[in-house]
Amino acid sequence: MTSDHISALLADLHDLIMGSTLVKCAAADLGIQWAGWALAAAFKTEKFYDLAGSGTFILLAHLSRIWGGASHVRQKVQTGCVTAWGLRLGTFLFMRILKDGHDRRFNKVRDSPGTFFVYWTIQALWVFMTLLPTLMLNSEKRDVPLGTRDYVGWTIWGLGFATEAIADQQKWFFKRDPDNAGKFIQSGLWGYSRHPNYFGEILQWSGLCAASPLFVWFLLRYVSGIPILEKQAMKKWGSDPDFQDYIRNTPLLWPWPKF
Repeated sequence: MTSDHISALLADLHDLIMGSTLVKCAAADLGIQWAGWALAAAFKTEKFYDLAGSGTFILLAHLSRIWGGASHVRQKVQTGCVTAWGLRLGTFLFMRILKDGHDRRFNKVRDSPGTFFVYWTIQALWVFMTLLPTLMLNSEKRDVPLGTRDYVGWTIWGLGFATEAIADQQKWFFKRDPDNAGKFIQSGLWGYSRHPNYFGEILQWSGLCAASPLFVWFLLRYVSGIPILEKQAMKKWGSDPDFQDYIRNTPLLWPWPKF
């Protein structure tokens, strides 16, 4: 057998392993979300929707390492980053909904099993598409030496992680202050962007892969995040002159220094 034949066989084996890992991850993703839907529809609750989503990210990242035999430093670091993101965000969102008692996104959904199913299926798609580069990385057998791109990417991820965490905490403390009842936040990072938490999330995925943040940006900007929050904000504070000034002078997503 020639070296070309060996290379071809190795390439075929690599494709088979990667394909098998991705298929199993996709099946596990759908299975978890649909099981979550069944429970959520039965109890008419959305309280563990976000927790299930972030938990699936963590689970699939680690399962892909096991199924793909991932053992390289790059794979371990990327899986660790996904785990840290999922733990922090999932815990924060779960604590928030326990405090609030409900999520306004589901006001017209929780009593409709069919529509609820669509929401849970979209979450499965969000998890898989965002995590796909990580799943492919964890299926990779080649151990390419670490380089400048890795360290720059991890630094960008760290900045995004800090941005999202700080923005979430600033809004959390703002809403807990009785003096801020009925007011909108425009201090801290929220003075440079109307959605700095989403900016931080996009930054994190940008540090891990160039493909994932495009999907995350599209989803947050045009589907499930910003459009809903902007509509709710306009309905609540649209006639407030201070809010109108905030809208005019504060970027929607990408922060810009104020002079």
